[in-house]
Parts: sequence; C-alpha cells; structure tokens
Amino acid sequence: MADQARHMQIGEVAERTGLSLRTIRHYEDVGLVTPSARSKGGFRLYTESDVDRLMVIRRMKPLDFSLEEMRELLEIIDRIAAADDGQSADDERQRLRERLDSYQKVADARCEKLRAQLMAAEDFAATLRRKLDDAG
Repeated sequence: MADQARHMQIGEVAERTGLSLRTIRHYEDVGLVTPSARSKGGFRLYTESDVDRLMVIRRMKPLDFSLEEMRELLEIIDRIAAADDGQSADDERQRLRERLDSYQKVADARCEKLRAQLMAAEDFAATLRRKLDDAG
C-alpha cells in the first residue's frame, strides 16, 4: 500500500477533507484522530487512512452524532479491520457487525428525517416564490 506510506501535512489534509485546520486539531485534541507521525520540525503528518478517518467524522457531523458516538463508531471500524485481518474470533466479528449495523440504521433514519426537512423547506421556498410572482 504505497498510498498508506505517503505522509501529508495538515494543510493538504484540510484541503482534501474540506475541514479547517482548527477542526482537524480539535478532532485530534478530543482523540478522534491522531496524526500518524510528526516531521523533524514537529509538523503533524497524516496518512491516507487518517484522511479516511476524518471523512467518516465529517460525514457523521451533519447527522448529529455526538463525539462519543463518533469515537465508538471509529473504534468499531478499527476493530472490524483487525477482525478482517484474522485477529478476532467469529463471535467478535458478528458482534462488531451488529454494532455497525445499528449505526447504519440510525444514519438511515436521520437521513430520512433530513429529507423530510428539506422537502418542507423547498415547499416553503416555492410558496414564497409564488407570493412574489403574485405580488409582481
């Protein structure tokens, strides 16, 4: 995995993820992501898997997952990856899959709620457009 070995500084990571430097540092401070390395000058260095981790966090944010839920889901993902490497028993893998499935169901429900809110907002905007047209 040549991409895994490539290190990026925080500015490139921010550009790739659409997150601010401050937000990335905050996620580091609260333990959601840890730079894989530091340069000789002390700069944070990230790998592709660190970027993937930040993208999971970024995608959870609009669905109102708490920091603790983010932390738990990232742990589940990490443990599933280790289980897929043959480091866990079948019952452990099944338990992790069930926990991941529960997060997926919550995410689906929250997406549906957001769709309903968007439809209501679009309906309101259309009503305002009609009122403007009628007033014109």
